[in-house]
This record gives sequence, structure tokens and C-alpha cells, in this order.
Amino acid sequence: MSKKFKIALCQTIVEDDKNYNLNKALEFIEQAAVNGAKIISLGEMFICPYRNNAFIEYAEEEASSRTLKSISDIAKKHSVYVVAGSIPEKEENRYYNTSYVIGKDGNIIAKHRKMHLFDIDIKDGVYMKESDTFSYGEDITIFDTEYCKVGLAICYDMRFPEIFRIMVQKNVKLVIVPAAFNNVTGPAHWDIIIRNRAIDNQIYFAAASPARNYKETYLAYGHSSVCDPFGEIIGQLDENEDILYSYIDLEYLESIREQLPLLKHRRLDLYDIKMKNKR
Repeated sequence: MSKKFKIALCQTIVEDDKNYNLNKALEFIEQAAVNGAKIISLGEMFICPYRNNAFIEYAEEEASSRTLKSISDIAKKHSVYVVAGSIPEKEENRYYNTSYVIGKDGNIIAKHRKMHLFDIDIKDGVYMKESDTFSYGEDITIFDTEYCKVGLAICYDMRFPEIFRIMVQKNVKLVIVPAAFNNVTGPAHWDIIIRNRAIDNQIYFAAASPARNYKETYLAYGHSSVCDPFGEIIGQLDENEDILYSYIDLEYLESIREQLPLLKHRRLDLYDIKMKNKR
């Protein structure tokens, strides 16, 4: 098995039209697969405007989701892994910001519900309270591929470094984060967080954003990015609709870990980070 493989981040414009959004996502997945991507990711809320009222209107139940069925079909057609960005998931009377991973056979192989909900109020900037609609996810999410173990998180999760250290302790080499930072937090923190997570854990870190839609009240930052284990951003888009292709080179990752053995130098006799057992 090759130690090098191609990923694609699909940065699509999100309109107030589910059919349009889904068709655009399928078009981009198809294009990325034809161009040789083995793992393809969409952005956070690729199917739905980033608004609390839209979350409920656009929500889908897993078993009957047309969005997931369509993405499953195209993943199977091209024998690729698809991280289906995130969608508003409805389960009974609860809603979640959920990312599904579709395997090469078209089946769901992983599911991440956003653990940290985006509740902020920046003076003269951005107000958002996801917890008005969504419930909290409870699990750190990892899935297996023939290339490597992959960690999965959603947007605001990436601000909490503990979960990524736990992923790396479980042998994750690539983390994919569908994310929709905005025009305030994006310029300030996007590159810094992506590079920090990659450097601290000596992993590839890929963050997939929606494109910016100036007709919406929430302006996505865009700038889908991939960072290598040495902290270099090896690929980045602007705010417009596009596909970002990058190579994940696991031999390079191992060479960085050998030359700068941060993970071996942890003082586990003094400290550790663990996932708590849930009651």
C-alpha cells in the first residue's frame, strides 16, 4: 500500500435551497473522485444555511436521509471515502450537528456529533448560539481506512486540543474537520489553530469550509486548508467555491516524528490526557 494518497476538500457555496446544495456537493465529489482523490470532504453545513431556524427546517433523520443516500451512492460508484461535511441531524426530539463518513462500499462507517457547540457573542462582531438548537455530541470519533486512521471533528471542536491528543494516542495520522469559521474568527485564528494542531500532534490536519455567500447573515471565512506535520500549510483556498487537492505523505510524517520526537518526549510520568468513561 502506498504511503502517499490524495485528499480533496470541497468548498461549495451554500444557498437556501437543499436541492441546489446537494447537487453541487455531488458534482464536486464526482469531480474530486475522477481527479484521483481517495478521501473527499465537504464543509460544515454544506446542505444548509448556517442559521438556527434553517437547522430545524433542513434537518434529516439518518434512516431516511436523502442527502446521505445520494452521497452513499456516489461514494460506492467511485470507491472513495466521503466525509459528508455536516448536516443537521434529527433524532426523535433532539437535533445534532453531525458529520457522517461514507465508506468505499457506500455504507456509513463513522458518525461524529459536534462535541463543543458554538455559543459566542463578539462585541460588534458575530453572535451565534448553536445550543439553542443542537444537543451536544459525546464521542471522540476515529475511523479506519487502508491508508491510515483518521480523526474527525467539527469546527469549534478544533479549539480544544485535548481531543486531538487523544486521537493521536490512538494512532491517528490525519484529522479532517468540516468547519465554518466566520469573517471575524477566521482571519484571527483559522491558520493559527490549524497549524498548532498539526505541529503539536505531528499529523496532517485538513479543515474543510463552505464558500462565502454574501447573501447570508453568517459569512463563512472559507480558506479550506491542509497543514502538514511540520506546520506548513501545503494547500489553501480563498473564500470562493473550489476544490482543494493535497497529498498526505505518511513517510514524511514518520520522518518528522523521528527527527523531532515530540510524542516520545511527553512526560507521561507527570501528566496524561484521557477520555473519561461515560456513565
